[in-house]
Amino acid sequence: MRVNRLSRQACLRNAPPLSREEERELSIAARRGDQAARARLVTSSLRHVVAIASQYRRYPVRFEDLLSEGHVGLMTAVDKFDPDRGTRFVTYAGYWIRAYVLDFIVRSTSMVGAGSGPLRSKLFFRLRRERARLTNLVPDARERNAVLATQFGVSEERMASMLERLDGRDVSLDRPVFDDAPTSLLDRLVDPRPLPDETLDEVRSSRVRSDRVARALQRLDRRERLIVERRLLSEEEASLAELGRSLGISRERARQLEARARKKLRAELQDLVAA
Repeated sequence: MRVNRLSRQACLRNAPPLSREEERELSIAARRGDQAARARLVTSSLRHVVAIASQYRRYPVRFEDLLSEGHVGLMTAVDKFDPDRGTRFVTYAGYWIRAYVLDFIVRSTSMVGAGSGPLRSKLFFRLRRERARLTNLVPDARERNAVLATQFGVSEERMASMLERLDGRDVSLDRPVFDDAPTSLLDRLVDPRPLPDETLDEVRSSRVRSDRVARALQRLDRRERLIVERRLLSEEEASLAELGRSLGISRERARQLEARARKKLRAELQDLVAA
């Protein structure tokens, strides 16, 4: 489902944004199997795939791959969107597009053994951000690693291992092992992939978790969703003061809204957290 550059530019040029009423009508038609309505809903939303993917271009992954993953997220949003819940499709799709893009970035790193799912994603972006912040404040690498270890609640040895994975770069498996032989690294690997039924179970579980999180976010009001997006889902965490200015409220009120949103999310996702 890769979107090539020319077709993407044409879509963005010829597809105007949809109104709330148009989104609802197309979503209802798409749920009934109208492929033309589904195609228009997707085409009119591709600009958001490009916008979200562009926010992560500085990561060592191909931009076209980010677009492809964002497109998969958009298609997933079309399949799962319920127009009767009162949420704009563009808002709902944004959660899925960003989720697929971020998941791809994390999966493309070498953070092996650093957890999985949302935990690994949060760890990846937080560790990357904190190390960048400390680089100028703490010039000595060993001292900087000690500070990071304290912040993340791990030993210095564990932190050194995590940073090594974070900085890891992939090696092509097609590269020959020896200069005088055609044998590649891929030829010498044992297939570590799980059995098909295990993969299917994991895919189903992942979809259930993603759907639950998306539904939980829909239960928040507009201000709560904005705070969650800017504070918990964004790579660059906004301050309460910034959010207060954006919403026209005090910093303390922004903190109260964040606490209320967290409480709602915990209540909705309690069983997932416990699992």
